[in-house]
Amino acid sequence: MAEARSAEAIAAAIIERTGGDIRLALPLGLGKPVTLVNALTRAVAARPDTRLSILTALTLERPDMSEGMSRRLLEPAADRLFGAYPAFDYARLLRRGELPDNIEISEFFLLAGRWIGVPEAQRHYIPANYTHAYQVLRDWQPNVVLQLLSCAADGTLGMSCNTDISADLIKDRQAGRLDFLLAGEINRNLPDMPGPDATLHRDEVQLLLEEDQPFELFSVVKRPVGPVEHAIGLHVARLVRDGGTLQIGIGSIGDAVAHALRLRQTGDTAQIHASCPFGGDGFDADGPFDIGLYAVTEMLVDGLLHLFEMGIVRRKVDGAAIHAGFFVDCRDFYKRLRALLEEERARIQMKPVSFTNQLYGDEAAKRAARTDARFINSAMKVTMLGGVVSDVTSGAQEVSGIGGQFNFVEQAFALDGARSVITLPATRTRQGRTTSNIVWEHPHESIPRAYRDIVVTEYGIADLRGRRDEDAVAQMLRITDSRFQDELLHRATAANKISKGFEIPREWRRNTPEHLADWLAPVGLPAFPFGTDFDETEQRLLPALDLLRQTQGSTRGMARLILGGMLAGKSEQACVDRMDLGSPGTWRERIEAWALRGALARTD
Repeated sequence: MAEARSAEAIAAAIIERTGGDIRLALPLGLGKPVTLVNALTRAVAARPDTRLSILTALTLERPDMSEGMSRRLLEPAADRLFGAYPAFDYARLLRRGELPDNIEISEFFLLAGRWIGVPEAQRHYIPANYTHAYQVLRDWQPNVVLQLLSCAADGTLGMSCNTDISADLIKDRQAGRLDFLLAGEINRNLPDMPGPDATLHRDEVQLLLEEDQPFELFSVVKRPVGPVEHAIGLHVARLVRDGGTLQIGIGSIGDAVAHALRLRQTGDTAQIHASCPFGGDGFDADGPFDIGLYAVTEMLVDGLLHLFEMGIVRRKVDGAAIHAGFFVDCRDFYKRLRALLEEERARIQMKPVSFTNQLYGDEAAKRAARTDARFINSAMKVTMLGGVVSDVTSGAQEVSGIGGQFNFVEQAFALDGARSVITLPATRTRQGRTTSNIVWEHPHESIPRAYRDIVVTEYGIADLRGRRDEDAVAQMLRITDSRFQDELLHRATAANKISKGFEIPREWRRNTPEHLADWLAPVGLPAFPFGTDFDETEQRLLPALDLLRQTQGSTRGMARLILGGMLAGKSEQACVDRMDLGSPGTWRERIEAWALRGALARTD
């Protein structure tokens, strides 16, 4: 039976029972019991004779709000936007370079972009596919596992948001293959998720903490869905077959895909697709979902929950319309999960990633269930020959991690009728300079070109599977921004990967932001199809701040914005006041206010 103690007493007990040499396995994301982790970190830091080694992934943190426009926008609304979620002591110390010598952290997936340039985090990153992370943990032989737990009305404990690897670790312990101390922290804000893989008997937990006031769960802020993301979502919607299987990820592209599927169900996509100015690609799935979809995904995201609530995701496998390994999303997502009727929640079952991310184990049943699967994931860049870059920069800085992306790509090739769909914007803009996300080469590929399948940008769908290199190059040119087609064609021609006489068809030359705007502006697609915690003034500010971010570093571009702001006078005063620039006291603040007004005028 679990012993109920304080966080400090539990930390002391862990040190005593392990002899002070602690190998701690922590769930990724939301499943970390922050109160317990911080208590243990403090206790070990105070005792140089002990050692704490942590193996985990996706340490949740608020974005950097230390300076600039990010501080002005986010700091006053931090709790509303991200939840009153406590910071991890180990992450704070690691970022400052102050982590004690007797504590080390290794992660196999990083919060995107947050650990670039942090030497110890980069050195200790472990590149492991999600299904292989379980093997890494098992071979590492953890002696402590900490888990955030839900608690049902009858007192039953659950792993709720994180069955992903924990469920298999506990099965290993039950079978005698592992021996570790399991300590849990109950948080009654966590939705209680039913199902045998998500439930924990109390005698499985040796030490248990329940605070009178549990911390608020981390809330993932929804980013705006712009024309680029909406176009990608509309293209992807034509790939999904009724009666099929679906996996999508978090973020603005995931929201765009879910929204496009919702529009398809209501019959609103046919006319939008018909007016698309970009070249045809042979994919024409449309119309409502009469049979419905089944979702099998490592991450249960808000978009999938909306599709479930609308009845689009409803095809049941073993009683469930959704099988998922973990979740972390916005506060509205948690609220809606908690509010589901018991019979509705029973159709969402949390499973280990050994179930969701691979076919091994009861393979025949998984193959029968995962019909016409579409595994939809995002990338940073894709090469002209179909190699996918999802997690690392050309300078070998780990941005995030491979996670389960390769697992789903591999499934797409193993299952009859399945496809892997990689999505990405065709370009990115930094320091006033726009570059192509379709590139000739990259030194670090996350998915090798032998696994190339379907790639989608705002300009259409490239079908690469089984194609000759010259055909793949042509397909990629067809979805590349027209400003970069000639350069990439030159590189392909020089490498003898396409005929020297190849000419880019005239209809492919329409791949421009202007044609994209002409297509989607009349449709009036929402910037936040599934709601947002940003208020109206903040929603108005977001595109202007994005323009400022893209322009910063370009002297000419910033000068144009500042001049535009000077000419704009006192326009957009509510937005300027929200950023605490309504009464600038220094020359720097005046320049910031003018630049902001100029950006607001440009994004009106």
